[in-house]
Amino acid sequence: MSPSRRVLALTGLFLALGSLAMITLWSVFGTVFFAITVAYVLYPVRRRLAARGLRPRVAAGLSTVVAFVVALGVLTPLGYAVYVRRSTFFGLVGDLPQEVSITVLEMTHTFTLTSIIDAVQETATTMALDAASATPVLALKFFLFVLLVYALLLKPTLPAKAVYQTVPPAYHGIFEALHERLRDTLYGLYILQGATGVGTFLIALPVFFLLGYDATLTLAVLSGVLQFVPIIGPSVLIGVLVVVEVLAENIAQGLLVGAVGMVFIAGLPDLIVRPRLSAIAADLPGSLYFIGFTGGILTMGAIGIIAGPVVIALFAESVELLASEQRAEDGA
Repeated sequence: MSPSRRVLALTGLFLALGSLAMITLWSVFGTVFFAITVAYVLYPVRRRLAARGLRPRVAAGLSTVVAFVVALGVLTPLGYAVYVRRSTFFGLVGDLPQEVSITVLEMTHTFTLTSIIDAVQETATTMALDAASATPVLALKFFLFVLLVYALLLKPTLPAKAVYQTVPPAYHGIFEALHERLRDTLYGLYILQGATGVGTFLIALPVFFLLGYDATLTLAVLSGVLQFVPIIGPSVLIGVLVVVEVLAENIAQGLLVGAVGMVFIAGLPDLIVRPRLSAIAADLPGSLYFIGFTGGILTMGAIGIIAGPVVIALFAESVELLASEQRAEDGA
């Protein structure tokens, strides 16, 4: 068999076995994907530690600890706040009026909220039971996530070597461009969004306290987490609070929450925190980012939060490469 046919056969074998592996291991595909992207972002940390003279295993281990601590730092406050304030949430829902009357053009319309309240309480109870039953699986996936991050950081150059050895040198520039776009996108998704979420939490904490809410910590944590939702962000939470206040006939409080919340919680982090960190963000328009986020999460679930924008960013980079190549040919 000639070398070209052998390469073609091995490529076909690689694609077939890769597809089989994806189908067989689909239940942990999201965990593997997140581990790869986190290791991609943590690679500079591992490289700096290794440059200071640390052994590769130690540098990879310390970098993995960073990922472990950050993951716990994000999940623990959210889970704790929701658990502690669960009774407050159910009490707030239970205190809503059974009926709401709205007058428009001298015509009164009455809406019954009983069925909606019962559905919310039933849904929240079901979600809590499902989360409790899924704890062993989540623990196993979390262990797999940590193990994969460590393994990838221990030998971070192996994937690049495999690509460069199998791809002709003429195409190395394409992979370099895709690598840079992927790196910038992941930095923007993890670091920029994470820092903006922390900033939102720090701003929301005193704002909700001054607005008189008892569940200050819970609302502030939710505001920070919602910063990962592009464009919409914490404005969803502010809108829900406004609706709850209006339904409870606290019109003045609702208007105050809407005005203050939209300015300080939904708007201020984007005006102060995000611009200071925009240098590390991906060069991706907000509209395309929103399309990637929405399409990804609707198609793939939680993994689409990262996978959607990544796919859109790589597609945009491929379009730019194609246009650049076309201009070069036209110039020649």
